[in-house]
Amino acid sequence: MADKQSKEMAKLAYDALADKKAQDIKIINIEGVSVIADYFIIASGTNHNQVQAMADSVDEALHKAGHPAKQTEGYQSANWILLDYGDIIVHVFDTENRLFYDLERIWRDGKEIQVEEL
Repeated sequence: MADKQSKEMAKLAYDALADKKAQDIKIINIEGVSVIADYFIIASGTNHNQVQAMADSVDEALHKAGHPAKQTEGYQSANWILLDYGDIIVHVFDTENRLFYDLERIWRDGKEIQVEEL
């Protein structure tokens, strides 16, 4: 069972993405599937500027709450930005790369949950 902290982090990330008009935000509980994290949060934006703004928004919200990113990948290209916070991993895609990599299919053994369940 994901702990309270990882649920709070996932909710903060979701809200930060929604604030920047992220498209198709998915929360996938992967704790029973993998040891790398409790949740994947996947979202997409329509252009590079929006994708970077979404990543910035997540990073700012989680940092303010005392959860600095352990690692960030792909920020400059803004095709797929990965933000690793340990308990949660946030994937921010442009539309084309999200379709190409299809993480939802790869992690289909995880349970997609609604933000209200956090």
